[in-house]
Amino acid sequence: MPKRTFREKRSSWALQDAKAQLSEVVRRARSEGPQRVTTRGADPVVVLAEEEYERLVRQDHRRPKLSEILRGSPLAELDLVRELDYGRDVDLA
Repeated sequence: MPKRTFREKRSSWALQDAKAQLSEVVRRARSEGPQRVTTRGADPVVVLAEEEYERLVRQDHRRPKLSEILRGSPLAELDLVRELDYGRDVDLA
């Protein structure tokens, strides 16, 4: 894998680099989008601009509830009737 130059855009930072260049991480989160901060190669944290975070939170609140989805389903108009058959009589004595 080719090495990146210092000036090349990046969106993933090692924790040590992110700590040393926090202002740059924040600036890029605002101008270029989410910045991942990794620890030993894992992606435990993403730094987001506040506007992006608010957009995601608002989007989550607009999701319909499961009950609303089911009521809007074409299957909601089916006339389902439960059989009242209780099965067979069994002597358990």
